[in-house]
Amino acid sequence: MTPLYWMVAFVIAQRSVELLIANRNTRRLLRAGGREHGSHTYPMIVILHAAWIVSIVLFIPADQHVTIGLIVTYFVLQLFRIWVIASLGHRWTTRIITLPGCPLVKTGPYRYIRHPNYVVVALEIALLPMAFDAWRLASIFTILNAIVLRHRIRAENTALAEASVPNSQSRALPDKNDGDTG
Repeated sequence: MTPLYWMVAFVIAQRSVELLIANRNTRRLLRAGGREHGSHTYPMIVILHAAWIVSIVLFIPADQHVTIGLIVTYFVLQLFRIWVIASLGHRWTTRIITLPGCPLVKTGPYRYIRHPNYVVVALEIALLPMAFDAWRLASIFTILNAIVLRHRIRAENTALAEASVPNSQSRALPDKNDGDTG
């Protein structure tokens, strides 16, 4: 298998695991009284990411030269992704879900950046095609991602502003063993 296909396989496997985690967390948050916001943005995110992966496979030759430094940078970026997910814990999901009474997370990368996950994703969308000299593909999907994120971040900021409360009114999530088998 070529480096391109190894990277695509890695991305698909990673996204699949993330979707399992996100879906489990989504169910848990909704059972705890969480509310989904901006659901109209979710299909745009899914379509964009699927089209990005498919475009990489269709428009980059399998034997394309790889820039190792950009691949290493891509993998280092995954450490930031893990930091983002770990910082949100059971509240991390691919959807916009607020839990009434829960304060905003202000630890980890959220101390420095309001939407660190979107920074990671924006860099990934650019880096992976660039690592295989597909600068046009990187540019096209970076622009499309910016358009989608404009709507997504607006919806998320509105939801977070509506749901923000002082720490003294925070609610705990249900216990891990609350019957969730996902």
